Amino acid sequence: MKNQSHSRRHFAGFLSIAGGVTLAACVLAGCNRTPNGTVAPGAGAGKPALPPPQVGVVTVKAESVAMVTELPGRIATVRTAEVRARATGILLKRLFTEGSDVKADDVLFQIDEAPLRASLDSAKAMLAKAEANQKQAQAKAERYKTLVAINAVSKQDYDEAVATAGQGEADVLTGKAAVETAQLNLGYAKVAAPISGRIGKAKVTEGALVTAAEATQMATIQQLDPIYFDFTQSSTEMLRLKRDLEAGRLKSVAPGQVRVTLLLEDGSTYTQEGKLVFSDVTVDPTTGMVTMRAEFPNPEGMLLPGMFARAKLEQAVEKGAITVPQRGLTRNPDGTGTVFVVGKDNTVEPRIVKTTNAIGNKWLVAGGLQAGDRVIVEGLQKIRPGGTVVPVPFEGATASVPVALSGL
Repeated sequence: MKNQSHSRRHFAGFLSIAGGVTLAACVLAGCNRTPNGTVAPGAGAGKPALPPPQVGVVTVKAESVAMVTELPGRIATVRTAEVRARATGILLKRLFTEGSDVKADDVLFQIDEAPLRASLDSAKAMLAKAEANQKQAQAKAERYKTLVAINAVSKQDYDEAVATAGQGEADVLTGKAAVETAQLNLGYAKVAAPISGRIGKAKVTEGALVTAAEATQMATIQQLDPIYFDFTQSSTEMLRLKRDLEAGRLKSVAPGQVRVTLLLEDGSTYTQEGKLVFSDVTVDPTTGMVTMRAEFPNPEGMLLPGMFARAKLEQAVEKGAITVPQRGLTRNPDGTGTVFVVGKDNTVEPRIVKTTNAIGNKWLVAGGLQAGDRVIVEGLQKIRPGGTVVPVPFEGATASVPVALSGL
């Protein structure tokens, strides 16, 4: 009897333990089941199913893209004039402030006039003497003309009188030229600005001897408004642009016009828009580049000669261009680009794309995408090819019309 009672108690304890294990297993299994009793997809043993990740997408659309070439170059003056001495003498005064703006015909230097004035007086005296001699010779020739008709003087004497009168006329002309030269030299004692512009530092000081023979340089004036920007462009790039325009892939901004903007050394954009005024007719055989020139207004004198800058030339417009944000594209080791596109069933699909030019924070796409594709630009770390996602519009997407850059 005692043995039977002990056996019943042992069996009852076993049933209690087995029931507890079964109940726990049922609870755990129930956590991963749907209401109809099926196991949730993707659920592991004892793990709940994760919802699809949310990603930010940008819907690709066709846009009009301005084709812009960005090229480096330097600022150059429209006109540069070297102020040089045209009269010989001692410099008495400097009449301008170095680094200031001057106007054409402003007096810049004063050379000692005393010796120049003396030369003018001497030339005038020589002219007066020549005029007196010419009058006397002319009167003698006229008298001999009457006398030779009645054989009162020989024909030889008359011819000599006429020649002397002619020589006197030549001496008068020489004297007048000497007076005019002396007057010019006296005027050159006041050294005037040949052009309007900004003058640099004086290269001579008061008391220095300047000479007309050596054309002593005294200062330099540079015209700063307007001002030039000189740069070069690859002949290959020019040919490609011409072919695209002729084929109709690009549309000209305006007949014969090219818009030019300037990026300064500090990264800022110059406020004034320029225009292309010159393109050389030859290609440099050593570099394959063509020299070009743009003109910019410079009323405040911000642009200075020799300053480095970059010009953006808006030469054409591409219609129906496809662009993709740069943050949504990754580069493969071979240099190709890859984007992830959300399909119709919200599955992730990798796509190889071909890019050409940078467009600010976007890439210009030449193949691999079409209008309407949804490109993932946010949440790339959460996705896997073939996986399901929840796409939402990316808030950082902009609607501005892009500008394509080339020639970098």
